[in-house]
Amino acid sequence: MFAYSGHPAGADLGPLPWVGLLASGYLVAAAGDRQGWSRWRTAAWLTGCAVLAVAVSPLRDSAGDPRVHMAQHLLLGMLAPVALVLGAPVTLLLRVAPPVRRPLARLLHSAPVRLVSHPVTAAALSTGGLALVMLTPVYAAAGRHPLLHDGLHLHYLAAGYLFAWAVAGPDPAPRRPGPALRTAVLVAAAAGHAVLAKYLYAHAGHLPPGAGYDADAVRAAARLMYYGGDVAELLLAAALCADRYRRRGRRLARPLPRAGRPLTRAVPTR
Repeated sequence: MFAYSGHPAGADLGPLPWVGLLASGYLVAAAGDRQGWSRWRTAAWLTGCAVLAVAVSPLRDSAGDPRVHMAQHLLLGMLAPVALVLGAPVTLLLRVAPPVRRPLARLLHSAPVRLVSHPVTAAALSTGGLALVMLTPVYAAAGRHPLLHDGLHLHYLAAGYLFAWAVAGPDPAPRRPGPALRTAVLVAAAAGHAVLAKYLYAHAGHLPPGAGYDADAVRAAARLMYYGGDVAELLLAAALCADRYRRRGRRLARPLPRAGRPLTRAVPTR
């Protein structure tokens, strides 16, 4: 899924003010945390906002270049979500706004959220949505219809965020599967992304349908999709491993039972 920069240049900032609102709102919430919010989490969120700002900025000079569109896709749908998720915004909200804890807990445990936050569903929305756009006339239609164009951008960001959250997010997730399943889903999604990039490369003269791009330019975009996707997926894998390491460290750091208490239950005698 490329980003469709087909609108004329001008003073319109598009979604940039919303990105600024995300960054400033997070900073206000972090400053209000009496326990002292993690600077590393703050840096991750601001990095994600910066990447998101680049992705939605008016890159108009190469509006017809699929390589620019692919770079925007990687920033918007893969790299920015990883950094935003690592900012743990839900945890921050729970810490600074106690009145929202119960409603937010009910929302997180609702059936729709449990469905979309499952790693398999999130991977289908992310990688499957990408395939739907690239292999159907949706891509070309988005270039003609601004509302569809904006809706697809929103889907890319939301699906990428859901996938990163489901696989390696530090925020609470309802009934999150174990690390083995999440790792398997990440590997499968990475493989699907790579296969789609190779398919796009092999059929560059016909894909995306109706786009009318030069085949060589599409092949270059497919290479960027292949290798750029690897970078994003390696970052997500590193986040998954770090989360697993941190959780195991916390369990090992728990204090031992007090002296005099048995470490195991007594074996009943016959």
